[in-house]
Amino acid sequence: MGMTLFFTLWFVFLVFGMPIFFSLGLISLAYLMSHHEILLSVPQRLTMTADSFPLLAAPFFILMGNLMNTSGVTRRIFNFANCLVGHIRGGLGHANVVASMIFAGMSGAAVADAAGLGTIEIEAMKEGGYDVDFACAITAASSTIGPIIPPSLPMIIYGVLANTSVGGLFIGGIVPGVLMGFSLMLYVYLFARNKNYPRRTFPTIKNFLAALQEAFLSLLTPVILLGGIFSGVFTPTEAAAVAAFYALLLGMYYREIKISDLPDIILNTIETNAVIIALVMTASLFGWVITRAQVPQMMGKLLIDISDNPLVILLILDLFLLFVGCFMEAIAAQMILIPILLPVVLRLGISPIHFGLVMILNLMIGTLTPPIGVVLYVTAKVADISFERVTKATFPFLVPLLIVLLLITLFPALTTFLPSVILGIE
Repeated sequence: MGMTLFFTLWFVFLVFGMPIFFSLGLISLAYLMSHHEILLSVPQRLTMTADSFPLLAAPFFILMGNLMNTSGVTRRIFNFANCLVGHIRGGLGHANVVASMIFAGMSGAAVADAAGLGTIEIEAMKEGGYDVDFACAITAASSTIGPIIPPSLPMIIYGVLANTSVGGLFIGGIVPGVLMGFSLMLYVYLFARNKNYPRRTFPTIKNFLAALQEAFLSLLTPVILLGGIFSGVFTPTEAAAVAAFYALLLGMYYREIKISDLPDIILNTIETNAVIIALVMTASLFGWVITRAQVPQMMGKLLIDISDNPLVILLILDLFLLFVGCFMEAIAAQMILIPILLPVVLRLGISPIHFGLVMILNLMIGTLTPPIGVVLYVTAKVADISFERVTKATFPFLVPLLIVLLLITLFPALTTFLPSVILGIE
């Protein structure tokens, strides 16, 4: 079976709605059988991929996000963020961004941010006199910070498939995540001045301390996570387990999680994690197959024929990944593209941490672009407006995100400096 037919068949499976993990596994088997390969390597490859310590972090981070969304943490975080920056013109828009930056240090997923914080943020902004389109747009745009500021589920997936330090990726995401937050806040300020959106009065010390006291235990979550990882007390995988347990204690302390809620929360976590594990296992098999078929070498030759300048190649890959993000869910795109693209970027001397963060940010921007645009669908559902309306409102907010993408592409030190200083990883 030639490679053209190989990929055509896989594309046909996707068009007819076959689950991605099943199509990846099936097409990999088809290729191996057509080349008379010994199939004993298939279960070995699948089990070897699943037997991964870093991958254990995934179910715990998913569990933590589910617990946080159930425990009232999101409301406390938003109230604190509003107290912190609500006095700036377009205050609730700034609070929306700051809350997403804080929540990013807990959930690590854009959809969890949009669904959890989004419900509170959009309602508060509507009541505060903000246009619903603006409320939806900034909610959707700010949710993309979730997988960039650690912890991050896409970073765990990338680390496992690329055999790269998850801790290094986590630390490398801090500067890009902060840049995303500040760029969105600047855009909100300019937009709010033009629309003459309201702002709250400057908070008194009493009001600030009251908001801080209410949110204090919730704000400790990213401190525990990142502090534990940076200090070497525990690995990112162990940090995920600690954070999930802390989220459970927090929900019970706030009395917003009951014992009767746990079965549904755990079942939801298991269902989500099962899909991710299946994707990772079959994507690893798919990556092994395409490596045997020398697809990365062909891709590398194609790109190097265009240019051997790493910066030019990264800019080309930016355009390619932005296009892919329009049509494919982020984690699925990672599964398919990492085995193909990583050997190429390593051959050009590009840091795997730098490329990982560039790739993840590209795919997060893809969650804001139709026709897939999963964050747009979630935000539209939360606000009870049409997908087309949310898409149109969100489009201008892509500009600050694209500027940050360009910055981290052009200046690798924005992603590699902290991992180098803290962990000694280049």
